[in-house]
Formats: sequence, C-alpha cells, structure tokens
Amino acid sequence: MSSHTHNTVHVKKMNVELVKNTLKAQSIGTKASIANLTKLSVATCGTILNELLANGEIIELEPDKTSGGRPAKQYKYNESFGCAICLLVRTEGGVHSINYSIVNLIGDTIHEASLELPFIDVDTIDHLIDGLISSNENVQAIGIGIPGVVHQGVIGVCDVPELAGQALGPFIEEKYELPVTIENDMNMTVYGFYHLQNFEEDKTFAVVTFPKNHFPGAGFIVDGRILSGNTTFGGEVSFLPFGLTREEQLQQLHTEEGFVKLAVQTLASIIAIINPVAIAITGELPRESQLQELYKGCLKDIPQEHMPELMVQNDILREYMKGMVTATLESLTYRLQVIEKR
Repeated sequence: MSSHTHNTVHVKKMNVELVKNTLKAQSIGTKASIANLTKLSVATCGTILNELLANGEIIELEPDKTSGGRPAKQYKYNESFGCAICLLVRTEGGVHSINYSIVNLIGDTIHEASLELPFIDVDTIDHLIDGLISSNENVQAIGIGIPGVVHQGVIGVCDVPELAGQALGPFIEEKYELPVTIENDMNMTVYGFYHLQNFEEDKTFAVVTFPKNHFPGAGFIVDGRILSGNTTFGGEVSFLPFGLTREEQLQQLHTEEGFVKLAVQTLASIIAIINPVAIAITGELPRESQLQELYKGCLKDIPQEHMPELMVQNDILREYMKGMVTATLESLTYRLQVIEKR
C-alpha cells in the first residue's frame, strides 16, 4: 500500500470515528449539525452517514420540520448495533467471584450478574464467555479485569493463583476473533473513578487499595492517562522498600498501628512521585475514622500545599466496572493520539 493510500485510509477512519462519537454525544444530529461540530465538510459527513446507515450502525429518524425550507434528515446512533462483555475477576476474604456486565455500544447496561465460584482458572473464564456470546447478539468486544499484573494479555503475579502465568488474552482473542482488553483491576478502578469525576481538564489521580489477606495495590492516572509502566508493573506498591519481608508486611497491615504506618508510607510515596489532586483509599482494611490520622501522618513528610484530597471508599465495584466498560468500548474506536511536546 502506498503512503498516499495509507494516509487516505487513515484519515477516512478518523473521520468515521469523529462522526460516530459526535452522534453518541449529541443523541440526534443532522448532516449540517454534525459537519459543524466535527469541522468536516457536509459532503464528507453525508458520505459517512450513508455508509453507517447502510450497515445499521446509525438510524434515520423523522426529518426535522422546525427549520424553514426542506426538512433536514435526522440521525441517531444505534446503541443496540452491538454489545460488549465485561468481566471483573475478584477475590475477597478467600471468596472468588466474577462480576459480569453486558453493555451496549454507548455503555448502558443490558444485563449484569455476579457469580461466586470455588475457583477461577482459564477454563472457568472461557466457559462463561462462551455462554455469554451464545446468548447475546453481535458481541463486538470483551474486557476482563484481573487482580494482578497483566502484560500484553499475559498474567503475571496474581491474587488468583490458577491465573498466574497464563496467556489469557491471546487465547481468548484467537478463539473468539474479537478484540480483548485484559487489564489490572487497579488500573481499571482508577480509570472508572476518573471518568466518574467528570473533570473539565486532565488531572492526576490515584487509587490505592488495602484488601484483606492480600497485598496492597494502586492505580494511577497522570494528566488524564493511565500510568502502567514499562511492563505494567506500575502500582504494585507492596514492593515499596518498607524494610520488611512480605510476610511481615501482610501481618502488620492487619493490625491497627501497622496498617496506619504502612498506609502513610504508601500514600506519601505516591504523593511525592505523581502529585495527585486526590487519592481514593479502598479495600476492606481502611476505615473512614482513620482519615485524619492518615492525613496527619503524610504531613510529616509532605508539605501541606502539596497534599491531595484523601477519601475512603470500601466498595469500588461501580468504579471498577465503569473503568472496564470504558476501556473495552475504547478498544473498538480508531484513534490517533497527538501528544504535544513540552
């Protein structure tokens, strides 16, 4: 393919994405209103709308009769054109579970459920996906949240031992021939928190979790982007140099004094490195009543003017699912990232 042809295809895909995203945001639009919002020509928008209409991804509504002259055709994005499957693998207090959600293409929930399981391995996840694909029409993407390190679809250190070392992403993608997004649970939780805040501009935000009987973890958004690190090891805060063995760390986290001390060290490290606007403290161990002590503990090392807002929220299922759904639907979009050098 020549460079010119490649660029033409590239631009066409970008323009189609612009039109689709505009319709999703506006609910209803005309050729002229979409052209105005996207800054594309009316002719280009007309061609794209006709293509999307032909494949069923948009719907034509009754003409707009409020304006003078010939009524303009109105279009609406067909959110039921397809759906996505999102699974959240969780382990809390020795209980393994998978929360799943079927969402349409604008992220609205069609069906959701939670399954408590004796154990979770690749076959368990595969069997569940197979059943969900069979019972839902036009599944277009799959998202899976994992309580562990994930690099290029391969699971590393994981709170579910049967999944550690498994190439879950490549296996599911090859079997079902669908885009598969497999992400660390904390990355998806911070992504969900961030999107639910509706910040007007890019911010830096963190979530750190202290689960019962497991090591702590964290997720970071830096200037509006997930910070995963070179091998997606970013956020594994249990590996900070606390001067303890991992066994001692786990024991201390389950005592009042030990938890506060280790939590303060973790929070202060995060603040000093990424300077977030806020940190959500989650998991089963932290309590709302500890907030003031945690804040004062951080002030021993962090100047007051650099302290973020601290909040405790033990139940993060809504945020976790929001992040997973958002990332999964983004896997269906054609995007060009332009990063300004500074």
